[in-house]
Amino acid sequence: MNEDLLAKISQEVESREAELIELLTALIAFPTVSPPARNTNEVQNFIKDYLEDLGFNTDKWEVYPGDANVVGVLSGKSPVGFNSLIVNGHVDVAEVGDHSDWEESPFSAYCKEGHIYGRGVADMKGGIAASLLAIKLLKEMGISLQGDLQFQSVIGEEVGEAGTLACMERGYTADYAVVVDTSDLHIQGQGGVITGWITIQSKETHHDAMRRKMIHAGGGVKGASAIEKMMKIISGLQELERHWAITKNYEGFPAGTNTINPAVIEGGRHAAFVADRCALWVTVHFYPDEDYEEVIKEIEQHIGAVAAADPWLRENPPQFVWGGKSMIVDRGEIFPSLEIDANNPGTKALANSFEKLLTYQPTVGMSTTVTDAGWLGRAGIPTAIFGPGKLEDAHAVNEKVEIRQLLDFTKVLAVFIAEWCNTRKEQ
Repeated sequence: MNEDLLAKISQEVESREAELIELLTALIAFPTVSPPARNTNEVQNFIKDYLEDLGFNTDKWEVYPGDANVVGVLSGKSPVGFNSLIVNGHVDVAEVGDHSDWEESPFSAYCKEGHIYGRGVADMKGGIAASLLAIKLLKEMGISLQGDLQFQSVIGEEVGEAGTLACMERGYTADYAVVVDTSDLHIQGQGGVITGWITIQSKETHHDAMRRKMIHAGGGVKGASAIEKMMKIISGLQELERHWAITKNYEGFPAGTNTINPAVIEGGRHAAFVADRCALWVTVHFYPDEDYEEVIKEIEQHIGAVAAADPWLRENPPQFVWGGKSMIVDRGEIFPSLEIDANNPGTKALANSFEKLLTYQPTVGMSTTVTDAGWLGRAGIPTAIFGPGKLEDAHAVNEKVEIRQLLDFTKVLAVFIAEWCNTRKEQ
């Protein structure tokens, strides 16, 4: 792309600042809070219409009642020989809670001192609005694409409902993907997260009065409190967590980022009984070069050894249930990890577009949070997280994003789309 066209795209974005703010304000006005979720159909219809006006063929389907994905495909002129691209973003936003600490309504976006405020401006309707505008200006400038461009507007990211996974299961793919989630314009990969339930269930239930016979010499009752036995499991998890901290590492992450958090414990049935059941809900963070299935195996093997060393747990071993498709429906979630390959042609092209437009090199590294990007990577699609907004502003009271950053992101993405989708596939 020559310098004149780069300058023209940059100028075009600058001239459309008011249009960008208007589009983002419209998206923020849809209160797509999750939880409770089941509230995204209206905003998805808005995005579907926007894409269709730009010539996209669209596919809209409900992942859950009231929560639909929208995928738009703009067919390239020569898709067999040229690179295809997915631009991905989620329309659900974090809980708001008590509105009293907000300067104005969370769903009435407003501008102040170079920022736009509102729930979701940083995470991540700002990225969606800027992406849509980038695509629109390319069309209006007459810049055609040889490869296919796909826009995925998904649901459920805030509560692990993995609308992006539903896109993968529906067969959508491309040569590269950009998840336009909160990254402060850094090009990023991520670690992963999986939740799990570890449950101890006694084969017998004993009245509270039997406890003396279960714990004192000569009592003769081979029983135990599931709550007390869970203490051994928790201790075993802590030992494994410490082992991981000293034996595993990944560049870009502080030591010990791979944690096992005993987040919720549920046990017992009544004060008149010895607890015959106890369930522990854990959250496990792992590194970008680890797969959650291997992490699960490590934990189960270690806890299996802990249980084998205990006479009662050997006969009442802990049971495991991992992951899930919704923190709302089945109280579980998975966010696969994502390694970022700085030498991948797509990543290099994105970084090159960044440098051309903003005249400095982008930061390529790792996100300290998790996004849907891992599902794209797990499907075999080279992927990067790249979007406007800072993590400290995401989910925050008076959530904000810098307008200058929105404009810069729009420029970079527009140029990247134009260059990537007009580059021949590598043989």
